[in-house]
Parts: sequence; structure tokens; C-alpha cells
Amino acid sequence: MKAVQIVQGTAVPLDRTDVDTDQIIPSDWLKRVERTGFEKGLFSEWRDDRDFVLNQEQYSGANILIGGLNFGTGSSREHAVWAIQQYGFDAVISPRFADIFRNNCTKNGLVPVTADADVCETLMRAVEADPTLEITVDVARLTVEVPAIGLETTFPMDAATQDRFLEGLDDIGLTLRVAADIDDYESSRRHWMPSQA
Repeated sequence: MKAVQIVQGTAVPLDRTDVDTDQIIPSDWLKRVERTGFEKGLFSEWRDDRDFVLNQEQYSGANILIGGLNFGTGSSREHAVWAIQQYGFDAVISPRFADIFRNNCTKNGLVPVTADADVCETLMRAVEADPTLEITVDVARLTVEVPAIGLETTFPMDAATQDRFLEGLDDIGLTLRVAADIDDYESSRRHWMPSQA
């Protein structure tokens, strides 16, 4: 996964609560064998409505998604995170994420920003009023800044997860950090123990 220190850009205001993973990526899309192409299925049932926010030209090119309370509830499908990323989003801001969804975000490089409900509401209304509004999510400082409206706030993230983003480490990358220790162990392991050969 790529390292992420700062996500800066415009946003899409998805003003809906309790958005579950089946709404993010309907189950029909889970039959795919590849890990690509999921952006076409992102909110696909809602995108049939011409007025749905992703169909509005003023939000095209946005790389931050602002969601309502309880974003990512439902099943544990990683496909939901893949679809959001492949559509072009690098961060999601919400007052609350489902635990499994948040965990899938951190393992795949999508920054989950938990902000107070009033902050999310302010962001939603500000982006609706001005779709060109620049938002900065700083993973190193754990801040969200929107200078045009005088907003600056912090968000929580444990140190290990923050390190994953800053260093660009997925689970394999974390394991490879201790590759020398693994090699040392393997070279001195007793012969009667199971081996890779």
C-alpha cells in the first residue's frame, strides 16, 4: 500500500446515515475474481437516480467522501473499501465507522477520519454550498483543516495505525519489517519441527 501523510482535495457530501457495505458495493459485485473494477459498483443502486450526489458534475474529481453516522455497517467485505478507493477517494470522514469497515480501511490505505457529528454537519453544508472547497486531512498531525471556513479539528488514530499509513505498510509490509528475525529463527529452528520445504 502507498504511504499517506496528507490527503488534500475536494469532497463529496453523502448526507445519509447507516450506510452499509451492501449499499456501498452491492453483493452482485462480489462474484468478481479480480480486485479491480469495483468503482463501477460503488453505490450502484443509488446511482440509478440522476440526482444522487455522485452523479452531480460539481463533485467530480473529489478525493474525500463525507458520510453520515454509522458509515460502513454490515458485512465485512473488503470490496467496499476497494470500491471507494478505486472510484478515487483517499479518505472518508464520518462521525462513526463500523469497526470492521474501519479496520479494512486501515489495512488497504483508505484513511478513516472520525470527526464529531457537528464537524461533519458543518463540512456537509460547506461542501454543498461550495463544491470547490479545499479540505486537508493530515495523517501525520491527525488534523482536518478547511481554512476557507476557519475549521480545524483533530481526529483519533492509534499510533500503530498512524504508522501504517505514514510508512505505507499493509500486513505483509509489517511482517517484512522483521524479516531478519524470521530468517534467524528459521535458520536455528530444530530439525524435527515442521519446515517450509
